[in-house]
Amino acid sequence: MSWTIGVDVGGTFTDFYAFNEETGQYHVGKTSSTPSNPEEAILEGMVALCEQFDIPLDNIKRVSHGTTFGTNALIQRTGSRVALITTKGFKDLLEIGRQTRPHMYSLSEDHPAPLVDREDRIELKERIDAAGEVVYAPKAAEIDAAIDAVLSSGAAACAIGFLFSFRNSEHEKQVADVLRRRTSDIAVSISSEVQPEFREYERLSTTVLNAYLQPVMWHYMESLGSGVAERAPNSTLGINQSSGGLMSPERAREFPVRTVLSGPAAGVVGAAHTARQTGRRNIITLDMGGTSADVALIRDYKVDIAFGRDVAGFPVRLPCVDVETVGAGGGSIAWFDRDGLLKVGPISAGAVPGPACYARGGDKPTVSDANLLLGRLSARGLLDGSMELKPDLSRAAFQDLADNLGFTPEKTAHGVLGIVVSNMVRTIRTISVERGHDPRDFVLMPFGGAGPLHARDVAVSLGIKEMVVPAAPGIVCAHGLLVSDLKEDFVASQRFNLDDAGMTVLAFSLSGLMERTIGWFEKEGAPADSRHLDLTVDARYVGQNFELAVPIASGKSLSPDDLPDFGEIHAAFCSAHELAYGYSSQEDPIEIVNIRLAASARLHQIADAEHSSDQPPEPQAREFRPVYFEADRAVTSAVFDRAELLPGHLISGPAVIEQLDATTPLYPGDTAEITPDGHMIIKIADNAGA
Repeated sequence: MSWTIGVDVGGTFTDFYAFNEETGQYHVGKTSSTPSNPEEAILEGMVALCEQFDIPLDNIKRVSHGTTFGTNALIQRTGSRVALITTKGFKDLLEIGRQTRPHMYSLSEDHPAPLVDREDRIELKERIDAAGEVVYAPKAAEIDAAIDAVLSSGAAACAIGFLFSFRNSEHEKQVADVLRRRTSDIAVSISSEVQPEFREYERLSTTVLNAYLQPVMWHYMESLGSGVAERAPNSTLGINQSSGGLMSPERAREFPVRTVLSGPAAGVVGAAHTARQTGRRNIITLDMGGTSADVALIRDYKVDIAFGRDVAGFPVRLPCVDVETVGAGGGSIAWFDRDGLLKVGPISAGAVPGPACYARGGDKPTVSDANLLLGRLSARGLLDGSMELKPDLSRAAFQDLADNLGFTPEKTAHGVLGIVVSNMVRTIRTISVERGHDPRDFVLMPFGGAGPLHARDVAVSLGIKEMVVPAAPGIVCAHGLLVSDLKEDFVASQRFNLDDAGMTVLAFSLSGLMERTIGWFEKEGAPADSRHLDLTVDARYVGQNFELAVPIASGKSLSPDDLPDFGEIHAAFCSAHELAYGYSSQEDPIEIVNIRLAASARLHQIADAEHSSDQPPEPQAREFRPVYFEADRAVTSAVFDRAELLPGHLISGPAVIEQLDATTPLYPGDTAEITPDGHMIIKIADNAGA
């Protein structure tokens, strides 16, 4: 029997999803996270899960891990001291950046301070031009002087980023080789390896972030890897990256910046798998946890990828699952701003002390407290009753807000939920309406511990009539890790016009990318029959400053013969431009600036559940309790244990469906049906929101 385990570390809980590929059996689990030592919760929780469900540790063949370790290190600035070697005249590039403000309407708000102090930025006299030709080659003495400055700085890592190194990496590699020969105690990141793309500021920023994280990620990967090997000796460890695929721990140590959106990416991949199982091609995801909510679009079962994001205020130029985040979670605190208006979030009670109802010392009114006051959460508690909640503490926390507004605590709590829903709706509109997509053409898929609690109000606000609540909504990120492919992204930054001559350049670049890809496939031992390639170009009209990603070919292997002609690529770009901006031109010339090849290999074999024609017996409610679906009136509602719901069961609201990892309120008039795979399809009443 072969088991695979997905482990997702969140701010409050660490989630586990164990799956047996031979029998289709699965088990889920949650344990409290240990932020100061994340691997402690991972290792102890994995062993506890295996003991609870009699899973032999020797039978675990793969452990896949989604991590927030790098993200937290950037947010909390707990990475390592970094030195930077860059082209002479460019040491202040990190501070100059772009002519954009962090906040459009705040003239005083500044970008975060650079991660490299000015005295640790070292200039080297070298120059390569835009064509990749050497203008000035640095002398050995000049390189040694730069290395001396790095060694005397006390830095634990060194970033090396030269102008136009994406066209010619000779100088970067030369300096890196000298540094590595002189010391093995300093981690080295060079921009031509981290992400060889044009736009020197973003490339340099990404390289610095990578260097900043290298030493701390090295120790984390070493500790976690040895711990997993000790407990599950027959397993391999995979680390999820921001693009939604797995990489080896060695690769994660070398390129830790690729993990900064690891957790949210796993959730979207898991949602895409659920979308396929339920036959819903177009999905809007709503992943709501304790601190924040992440939203994303899935179109035709495919996850959207973005190539430029900000993390903790720093630009990152890497392929990432296109996720937008808002400070709306179960721990989000309700408060009055100076203008006298009630706000919710982004300040959060976090895991410690947590919401007032946790009875861990928190006394601020939070979203979780509001749900408990309204009867949507049970006083029996979270985690199947093992984590008791205190309604009296929630009421006390909300009393001051209620008195200030002249409302009852219940009406105040309902208003707080309305505000947090509005925050999420606004964020969903940025990835849908503002990009030319009508939310009414999508199905809403809520997950995370708090997603299903608020999804119905979000759906009604957007005009969405159907929702899919996964079988284990609080564990979707961990589940996504099990269905993630081994993945690597390759890029060639080459600017040329889209014409007959340009197609020759494109064919030549593809051959080079394929050579690198085949080498990676062989090094990783990727199964030959599960390999897949996706070729994308970043294109724009000549004269534009920003480009659009246009997919042009895919398959198990690609050669220049597989390329479409430039007319087809032109038409595909015009369609993408029309969708993004509302217009396109068939006559204006187009240029390509990047060629991207995404390589993946499927690691999992997860079969769908078998369909049964037998009608299950009627589900039985475990209890009845009053639930506020509206601000002023509670409705007696049946409470069901989702573990007892079987495929084919149909439930009508008002009801509440509870499970280990989440709670789903079913509004009056709505219906929920359980699918063969255990997912729940909720049909929203036609008169909802009227």
